[in-house]
Amino acid sequence: MPFNFDLHTHSFFSGDGVSSPEDLIAGARAKGLHGIAMTDHNTCDAVTYMLEKGLMRLDGQPVDGFLVLPGVEVTTADGHLLCIGAELPYLKGKPAREVCEIIHARGGLAIPPHPYDLFRAGIRFSVLETLPVDAIEVLTPQLRCVAIIATRSSTHRSGIFPWSRPATRIRPRRSALLTPF
Repeated sequence: MPFNFDLHTHSFFSGDGVSSPEDLIAGARAKGLHGIAMTDHNTCDAVTYMLEKGLMRLDGQPVDGFLVLPGVEVTTADGHLLCIGAELPYLKGKPAREVCEIIHARGGLAIPPHPYDLFRAGIRFSVLETLPVDAIEVLTPQLRCVAIIATRSSTHRSGIFPWSRPATRIRPRRSALLTPF
């Protein structure tokens, strides 16, 4: 059975989020999602809050049929990097490679969000191609054009998912879409 998740969300615990964790969960449920990853910028305070409120569990099981994964979006020295599936200490300003290693040591997945984006601290290609990442965010509502280019270039390089139709026919979803890197 396929599962639909938004793996890049921000609550009011993040500098750019406005919603409560409860509102994020309610909104995701209303859209038919099975879960979210809580990835506030440089803090796991929302994860702590949700554990205390019983909205998520330490054992990784869903609460009332909805799964919340712990995570954080770290502002590394090289750009933003998502950690999915683990909590991290404050790592803002550390090199992306070091943050990837810490994420993996804690059992999480390292995923660069909005890569190549000059305006939202995306990790540049010269650094990105050297990192041990587990996936790459390729489609976001804000960057449809850039995301499609990133998808085509990253999949072409790896030989995974060759595109057989023009990029203009790719229909991005509102939530983040990830592909193996």
